[in-house]
Amino acid sequence: MSLLTARGDEEVMAEINITPFTDVLLVLLIIFMILAALVTPPGFEKQLPNSNNSQSTVSKNKNDIQVVVNEKGVIFVDGTKTNTKGIYRVMYDTIKKRGAKKKISLTSDIKAPYGVIIRILDAAKRAGDENVGFVTS
Repeated sequence: MSLLTARGDEEVMAEINITPFTDVLLVLLIIFMILAALVTPPGFEKQLPNSNNSQSTVSKNKNDIQVVVNEKGVIFVDGTKTNTKGIYRVMYDTIKKRGAKKKISLTSDIKAPYGVIIRILDAAKRAGDENVGFVTS
């Protein structure tokens, strides 16, 4: 390919035109982004058990710390009723009384607020025990 300059001399063009190459790469990028969005599995869609049958599914291991949340967000830690403000103190006292590194079994109503669940996980972590299992049916 040659290039005609203002002087009238014919010179050889030594540069590569990457515009078509860039266009093809951008189209491929868009195609792969769309395919990745279609192929990716959906996120966490686990249904929590209903509070009516949750008591029958709770394991009765004496070493476990049982945490139950009802649909209104009231929390029961081993039968002790508490709320989101008092969960930190109750969780700390329960873990210290039972000993560190005990398993915490969390049973929640399907309509329980997610913020309460997050507070329970945070309270367990701050009390020194991150071994929390979600009890499902």
